[in-house]
Amino acid sequence: MPSLQIYLLISYGVWEDNVRIISNKREITRNKGMDLVLNAADSYVLTPYVYPAWWRESDVSRQLISLYVISVLGGYVLYLFLATISFYTIFDRRLMKHPQFLDDQVRLEIVYTCKSVPLMAVPTVTLFTLEVRGYGKLYDNVDSYIGYVGILVSIVTFITFTDGCIYWIHRFLHHKLVYRHLHKDHHKWKIPTPYASHAFHWADGFLQSCPYHIYPFLFPLHKVLYLCLFVFVNVWTVSIHDGDYRVPGPLKPFINGSAHHTDHHLFYNCNYGQFFTLWDRIGGSFRTPSSFLGEGPIKAIEKHCAKNGIQSKHEIFSAKVE
Repeated sequence: MPSLQIYLLISYGVWEDNVRIISNKREITRNKGMDLVLNAADSYVLTPYVYPAWWRESDVSRQLISLYVISVLGGYVLYLFLATISFYTIFDRRLMKHPQFLDDQVRLEIVYTCKSVPLMAVPTVTLFTLEVRGYGKLYDNVDSYIGYVGILVSIVTFITFTDGCIYWIHRFLHHKLVYRHLHKDHHKWKIPTPYASHAFHWADGFLQSCPYHIYPFLFPLHKVLYLCLFVFVNVWTVSIHDGDYRVPGPLKPFINGSAHHTDHHLFYNCNYGQFFTLWDRIGGSFRTPSSFLGEGPIKAIEKHCAKNGIQSKHEIFSAKVE
C-alpha cells in the first residue's frame, strides 16, 4: 500500500510538472505571437511612461486599450501621410474644376475620415487583439512554413483572396437595402481625391477591411509580411482615388486602377474590384473605363477649356466648368 501511495504521489508530481511546463510553453508562444507594433509601443513608450508597473503587458484589457490608441493614431498618420503625398505629387488638380466636384470637397473628405477612423477602430481592435494573443496563424520564423517560398505564396494568396472577398462585400454594400445606410456616403465624392480613399461610413470601412484580418486566421502569414501588406493595402486604396488614370498597356485588361474606380464612383454599378478586373468580368460588372475611351473626366475638362479658348495651366485652374 505505501508503495502505491508513493507511486501515486510521484505520478501526480510528474503530471503537475508537465502541466506547468505546457502552460509555460503556451505563455512563451503567446508572447512570441505578440504584434510587433504593440511590442515596440510597450517597450519604448507605454510600459516605461504610461501604464503603472503592476499592469502586465499580457493583460487583455491593456492590450485592447493600447491597440485602440495605436490603431487610431496610426490610421490618422498613415492616411494623412499617403493621401497628402498623392494629392500633391500625383493627383491631377484640374479634376477639382469638374462640375461634380463638390465645394470644399477636400476638407469634407478629410473631416469625414477623421470622424470615421475612431469608430472603425472599435471592431478592428477586437480582431487585432485575437491576432496578437496567438489565435491566428501569424508566425515570425521564416523557416516555420516552407521558407521564403511560403512568403511568396502568401503574397499571391493574400492578394487574390482579399480581392475576391472585397468584390462580393462591395457588391453587397450596393444592395438597395444596404446602400443608403452604409455605402452611399462614399459615393458623395463623384470625382474623388486621394483624401476620399478612407472617407467611408465606419461600418462600410470595417466590412471592406475584414478580408485582410480574416486571412491570417485561415492561412499562415509572416508577421513582418502582414505589416508590409497592411501598408500596401493602404497605398493601393489611396492610388485608386488618385486621379491618375494611366495603366501600363499590357496590364490594362487585368488591373483595377484609378480609371476603373473613378467610373465606379460616377456610375455606381460597375468596377467593384479592388486589385484586379477578374471578378468584375466574372460577375458581369466590368466596364471599360471612360478615360480609356477618351471620354473621362479629364477629357471633359479639356474639351471645355478648348471650347472656351483656355490654354495655359493657370487658365485651366482658374476656369469654371459649366
